[in-house]
Amino acid sequence: MLTGEILLLVFVFVIAGFLGVELISKVPSQLHTPLMSGTNAISGITIVGAISATAVALHTDGVVSAICGFAAIVLAAINVVGGYLVTDRMLGMFKKKGDDKK
Repeated sequence: MLTGEILLLVFVFVIAGFLGVELISKVPSQLHTPLMSGTNAISGITIVGAISATAVALHTDGVVSAICGFAAIVLAAINVVGGYLVTDRMLGMFKKKGDDKK
């Protein structure tokens, strides 16, 4: 990769980080958990992308790329599971006391 391409990728990453922090800080706390449950689908797409990137890295013998891909898979999976657990807990707060029977 050329130095200019790397700088452009770092620039986009930094801008995306600032934009994400700015957007999340503006969301009221009442809407944060429902929005997080919607972003679990995006994290699922991230897992698929990380799996395919890791497969390409393993096919081309890229050790560092394979390690980064594996880390991406693990972190995205943690994000999805944590999001679903928080969403389940939030939905449990809206149940009536007598609705615990399944």
